[in-house]
Amino acid sequence: MSFDPTQFAETWIAAWNRRDIDAVLSHYTEAAIFVSPKAEDIIGRAELRGKAELRRYWTTASGEIKTLVFTHEKALWDPLHRTLTILYVATIDGVARRATEIVSFNAAGEIERGEALYGAFIVGDDSTVDA
Repeated sequence: MSFDPTQFAETWIAAWNRRDIDAVLSHYTEAAIFVSPKAEDIIGRAELRGKAELRRYWTTASGEIKTLVFTHEKALWDPLHRTLTILYVATIDGVARRATEIVSFNAAGEIERGEALYGAFIVGDDSTVDA
């Protein structure tokens, strides 16, 4: 599988920034599994199975968000396991937070498993504020 991890991450993030759920879903197999703590908050289960459940979750979540901006930081590719880790900042309704998506691809280049992880909130850098 020939793969450019940075190009994939940037395309994936651009689709999210457009809120183009169909473009995001186009990368997933029909039977994909996705795990996210936000899914549990929104639809009551952290593990989702299949594109239909992913669509329902992402459509519901998107409807609850006024503004969404993902900023790509880094993409890490493990060719042996066909796993991509995308590191980014998710700014949702003005609140920035570190985030990571780990996605595993099948031999055909489709995502068969994904997991979203959310880290610390990012606060403004006060280091330049006069004391």
